[in-house]
Amino acid sequence: MTEVRLAEGDRLEWAIKTFKRKVQRSGILKDLRKKRFYLKPSTAKRLKAAAARRRRRADLRRRARYT
Repeated sequence: MTEVRLAEGDRLEWAIKTFKRKVQRSGILKDLRKKRFYLKPSTAKRLKAAAARRRRRADLRRRARYT
């Protein structure tokens, strides 16, 4: 669970900004979006493989640019 404790003189804007940053880093929203709809295991495997191909292709492009 993500929480931000405030001291007496802390500003609310600071607390909101800190809370958003902690939620972003913890991956709560990413996990929530991923679990919003049911994915069949075969579909999930296909999406995972496609993401790996994209990452690999981008990495090769980056390496080729600096070579």
